Amino acid sequence: MQVQSTRSARLSHAPSTSIAPVSDPVQFKSQFIDCMEMYADAAMVAAYLDDHAKWFGRCAEPMTVEPVGSTGYILVVGRFGSMGFELEPKIGLNLLPGDAGVYLIETIAVPNYIPQGYDVDFRAAMELTEHDRIDAETSDAPLRLTRVQWQLDLTVSIQFPKFIQALPSALIHGTGEKLLKQIVRQASKRLTYKVQEDFHTSRNLVMPKQARKWFFQ
Repeated sequence: MQVQSTRSARLSHAPSTSIAPVSDPVQFKSQFIDCMEMYADAAMVAAYLDDHAKWFGRCAEPMTVEPVGSTGYILVVGRFGSMGFELEPKIGLNLLPGDAGVYLIETIAVPNYIPQGYDVDFRAAMELTEHDRIDAETSDAPLRLTRVQWQLDLTVSIQFPKFIQALPSALIHGTGEKLLKQIVRQASKRLTYKVQEDFHTSRNLVMPKQARKWFFQ
């Protein structure tokens, strides 16, 4: 599945006045792959995804969500940290309309916001594939299911404060990777499950088993 290029946006934190960031950012890259199943045909799932204005806000809770235009959202993911270093990500995302069963999510700038110390490049895609259900564990479920395959390529650049920069390089990179995965697990795993739950509940459909865990590269 090909993920198209996106614009970059930024994350910010509120550093202590006694901790000054260094000039050179440290870059971290990861890829995340997941899949959730919907007990419905692809047309029904696509219609639901296209109508994200009705469900995105409630499915994203407890994250704070602010709509921007007809397809954009500003998310405050929460506060995360490691080794005395904290950040509170604020991310702008644009949910593009589906094209041949593929939905892209790109980063957009947060309006009226001046970030400091962070930059994130968020490239994501969802691909819908329809299948026959071959399991018989739930007799009243539809005979067709749609798999929503996620792929997220995430690059984050962080300007660490000096007390972090003084640590060994391996420890710095370990800290950055931990923060990166912590953010994605917290936001995406919860959001994926809530979307899956909301879709089936709103249409009185049987709920599949909980989605599998994220795969990290």
